[in-house]
Formats: sequence, C-alpha cells, structure tokens
Amino acid sequence: MNEKQQTISKSVSVTGVGLHTGVVATMTFVPAPANHGYKFQRVDLPDQPIVDADVDNVVDLSRGTTIEQNGARIHTVEHTLAALVGLQIDNVLIQLDGPEPPIMDGSSIRFVDALIDAGIEEQNAYRNYFEVPEYVHYKNKEKDTELVALPLSDYRLTVMVDYNSKVISSQHASLNDITLFKDDIAACRTFVFLHELEALYKQNLIKGGDLTNAIVIVDREVEDGELDHLSQLLNKPKVSVDKSKGILNNVDLHYSNEMARHKLLDLIGDLALIGRPIKAQILAARPGHAANVGLAKKIKKLIKSGKGDIPQYDPKKAPIFDINQIGQLLAHRYPFQMIDKIIALDENSVVGVKNVTINEQYFLGHFPGNPVMPGVLQLEAMAQTGGILVLTSVPDPDNYWPYLIGIDACRFRRNVFPGDTVIFKCEFTSPMKRGIVKMSGRGYVSGQLVCEADMIASLVKKK
Repeated sequence: MNEKQQTISKSVSVTGVGLHTGVVATMTFVPAPANHGYKFQRVDLPDQPIVDADVDNVVDLSRGTTIEQNGARIHTVEHTLAALVGLQIDNVLIQLDGPEPPIMDGSSIRFVDALIDAGIEEQNAYRNYFEVPEYVHYKNKEKDTELVALPLSDYRLTVMVDYNSKVISSQHASLNDITLFKDDIAACRTFVFLHELEALYKQNLIKGGDLTNAIVIVDREVEDGELDHLSQLLNKPKVSVDKSKGILNNVDLHYSNEMARHKLLDLIGDLALIGRPIKAQILAARPGHAANVGLAKKIKKLIKSGKGDIPQYDPKKAPIFDINQIGQLLAHRYPFQMIDKIIALDENSVVGVKNVTINEQYFLGHFPGNPVMPGVLQLEAMAQTGGILVLTSVPDPDNYWPYLIGIDACRFRRNVFPGDTVIFKCEFTSPMKRGIVKMSGRGYVSGQLVCEADMIASLVKKK
C-alpha cells in the first residue's frame, strides 16, 4: 500500500445515464490538494454545493448508497468511490451536472480507465491510515448479514454471497492486494434478480437500468408473454433467456463468481465513506449497502474515540527530519534538544520520536535508583514536536521563534523509563490566527498512552 497521498494529473470526464434516476450526467474528476479527500460537487445547482463523501452524510440505501449535504444529494456513489480506492487515489473533487454518477456498464472499470488516462500524481503528504486496533463486528439477523473488521497492517477483503438460488450457488471473492483491484474486481458488474425488477420499477428505481449496465439473473420460469413485457420494461426490441445460463439475453459473465466480486467492489466503495484509508482484514457474509455502511459507521466511531489512532514507528524507514535537520528548524541544543526524529508530517499533524536513555542528565538527580522521565520534560518534548509543525506551516521558518504560551488538560498516564521510545503526535485543533495556534498532543510508549495535553503556541518574528 502507498505511503504518500495521490491525486490525478489533470481533469477527466465521463458521461452516461444514472442507474436509478435515469438522468444523463457528466462526471468530472478534478485534481485536489493533499488532505482534501473525496468530495462531490453538484455544479448544476445554485451555488454549486459540496457533498463530502462521508458515512455521516448517508441518507438512503435503496439498492445503492446515497449521500446528501448542503441541500445537494448524490445517488449511487459506491462504484465511483471504489475506483478511487482501488487506484489508491486520495484527493479528488468529483463534479456532477446531475444527481447521480453514470452507471456506465455497471462496474467501476470505465472510471478506472479514465483516471489512469488522466495520470496519477504523488503528493508531498503521507497517507493518514487508520489501523483497526480490535475486532469490529456488524450483524443484521433479519437479513442474515454479518461483517467484521480485524487488525491487519494491510487492506484485504473477503466476501461470501449466498442467495439460495438454483442459478447462483454460494460464491466467494477475495482481494488480498489492493493493486490487483483493476485486474480482478473493477470490471465486475452490478446484478439484479428477475423477480426484483418489477418491484424496483414500482419503487421508482433503476430508471436508467437496461441489459448493458446490469446482469439480470433469471431465477424462475418465464413465459413468452412475460418476455415481451420485459422487453418493453428494458427498452429492448427482444429479450430471451437460455435456461442453461440463467441470465437474461444470455450475457456472458466476466468471471464465474462475478456477483461475489461485484459485492466486494460495493464494499470497497462504501467503506471509502469512513473518510480515511484503513488497514484491516474485512470479512463479509452476504453484505449489502446497509451492512457496509453499518460497519463503516462503527469504524468511524472508533476513529473519533481516538482508540487505535496510534502512530506507528518503523525504525528501518528513513525519517522526514533527522536530528541535524531538526536542529536547523529548532533553536534548542543539548541537553535540551528533546526530539530525535520526525517520522510523519503533513499540513495538520506531526509525529516525533524521543529515545529515552539512562545517559539523560536529569536522571542523575531525578529519583536515583528509580529513574523516571520527568513529566515536565515529556511535555517539553511534545511541545518541541508541535514546534516543528508550527514552523513548517510558514514559508520562512528561519525568521520565527516558536513559543509555548498555554497548556490545558495535561495528564500523565504512565511512567516513562530509560530504554523507552516515546512517539509524540501533535495536531492542529484550530487554524493559525495572528501567529497563535492551538494543538493537541499525545505521547505513546509501546502503543500505550503516557501523556497528553492541549497546547497553545505563538510564532514570534525574530528581530
């Protein structure tokens, strides 16, 4: 999985009919800056409102995932989002001149091809992964659906579907490497059972559906007169069915388990609404949009709680700033230069590393025989980490002094001893105004929270 965020090199458009609304629309993917995420924009509406691709904005799950914000609604977002996730593209503005992305052939492949044609561009910011820290479970007994997310330092998905059908037996599909999405999953088309068609039309859905953008599974006996009715329903001069295939108009499947693969595609798209790339093993039994969104909400709730959002430190990876580069930014020197490495840095957050050794001068007098790192120095190390974030937010950091001017909600949770490696993460909690900025900071040892505080810093111009 990629370490850096990505966008596209240029804008690219696709045009087609929406599956459920039946409205023809043009969808344009537009490059976006780091940390922008996925946002839809209804350019056909007054003021061209923005809709964040966020699980909190889901308003309807009738045969697709619909989101709404700022008075604008976007239908059936899952195939579009799956294409972006599958190509590991993080930041895109998706402009629409209608209420629904084009269904195209019922899969994500046309979107994938368009995005590849536009070019994928690496950005100077790290991906903000959320590593699922514990077992997360969603179950709906009535619909017999069950999904779980398990801890894993990668992103893998497995889906099982079983429709109790003579035409489609139980199917499984897996994706163990996201880079295989284009070849193994993207071209798998949406599907519907024949017995569902009439009901869906009566529900004012699938207005744009026909045999070019969906697989229709014939799961019962069909009379000749009914075939004529179906041809009118689907705007086709004639429809037929080969009983040996069980698919209307005898459409060839791309894969024997295309239905399970498409359900996996939907799952990837729906989980994109979490708002961050995740690392987890996802297991799904008979998933649907409601279940997918249910799991996404549980994972987002876990993110909001702060549980599991612990920075990971791999000493084998090159740091963003080493000790010498830190010295070029911060004026602190031995014995008061408290940070050894900066291992992550973007516009809103920074992660620093402090290696605690018995050679620290303060251990000579701080609890001899039971050396414990003073809490005030843990706070200082956290503040210096935040100072890096503050200084790198201005174009001319050499011209400023960063001062800590306020501390609130400071807590020390566990003792820090020689031999510990403390990982500090600081994040802006408000934009900088007149040189004043607020941050939250946390320190971890072996994944355990040891200290935390809210801080206020001031950038003062050097004379």
